[in-house]
Amino acid sequence: MEEISSICKEICNMRQALQDLINEKTNLLDPNIINASQKLDEALNEYNNLLNKVDK
Repeated sequence: MEEISSICKEICNMRQALQDLINEKTNLLDPNIINASQKLDEALNEYNNLLNKVDK
């Protein structure tokens, strides 16, 4: 359960960082925004996989 809590905090931080980048840049296709979004997607997938393991 500690791992799930840890990744939740990481996801919150990553979401905030992505939002900050979006507010800073004018182009959503900026490589930094795309990279941050992809990393957030990976973390969300990892979180989902952890939840699926707990349910089983």
